[in-house]
Amino acid sequence: MVPVKMEPDRRWERRLSAQTNESIIMGFNEDSLTDTTADGCVEESMFLYPQLQGFHSLQALVPSLLRHEVETALEKLDLIWDRTFAWDMFLDMMRTQAINTLPNADLPRHFTDSTRSVLVDWLIQVHEMMHFQEETLYLAINLLNRSLRVIKVTTVNLQLLGMVCVFLAAKKEECLLPEVSGLCYLMDHTYTKHQLLRMERKVLLALKFDLSYCPPLHFLLVLASIARCSAKVVWMARYLLELSLLESQCVVFLPLQLAGSVLCLSRQILQEPLTPEGEAAWCLASSVHVGSETALLRIMHTLAGAAAKAHTRETCATFIKFSSPETMYVSLHPGLKNIAALLGVCT
Repeated sequence: MVPVKMEPDRRWERRLSAQTNESIIMGFNEDSLTDTTADGCVEESMFLYPQLQGFHSLQALVPSLLRHEVETALEKLDLIWDRTFAWDMFLDMMRTQAINTLPNADLPRHFTDSTRSVLVDWLIQVHEMMHFQEETLYLAINLLNRSLRVIKVTTVNLQLLGMVCVFLAAKKEECLLPEVSGLCYLMDHTYTKHQLLRMERKVLLALKFDLSYCPPLHFLLVLASIARCSAKVVWMARYLLELSLLESQCVVFLPLQLAGSVLCLSRQILQEPLTPEGEAAWCLASSVHVGSETALLRIMHTLAGAAAKAHTRETCATFIKFSSPETMYVSLHPGLKNIAALLGVCT
């Protein structure tokens, strides 16, 4: 491309205009740059059409350092094959994350939040038993959330729907798939192979074969890498993020919002001292726009409550999973048991 000669005082403005469609709007807590819905969630247009905003703020410019850190994080996490396309991939994650996020937390009339929570807890156990990747779990729950809104399913067939969502997620994310008969065995042969495959076709048709989803786990790992978070902070954040799957209120939030919130809450719980370099890294990670402070605090309050009651449940697969040495026993951290202290920190 032949460079166009510009006046010095207009060059920066032209550059901003040309690069806006490849920018991440900055300002972690800048409510003035945030369009929110009635429940505090960022509207879809913010991420699908970033060129509509940020023209009047230098914060709309992406520092080259942030781009470098994002590319390094994606490469280190093995989320890309070629670093050349790392930044484009991250921009695509930002733009498309709202596509399959639900507009509200309403469930079909004959289902309750408790019923959904029990089902999700069981699916987490199935996922653990199958040794599937974490991405499979987040996609399965997203498919379940979406399916409940578009398919008429009775309470009797709710378990079948959940298993089908896990099966579809595995088909997209896993290399090795379980036999259909094995899935029926996990459901105590309550349903036949024919019923499972028929439900699978029903779900695929209802979702128009759209199984796309950018899990909040990817955003969490990228932000944690940029912020130079310790292993314990990351495990605590992953624990809180998985607890969000059990909370129906969290389905309306964008993946990046969930990731940013659990990372903030994890740092507050563990209270690890940061070096000056660590503080600078955290500020850089926090510059990625994740919505209004109101939305972040709402998520943090919800998950603080979920973490405080997790150890009191008779069965909580996530609590058990994250109480192991491999996860640094984060679900057993004493700070999680005192909801008053957690909510006080988040206020």
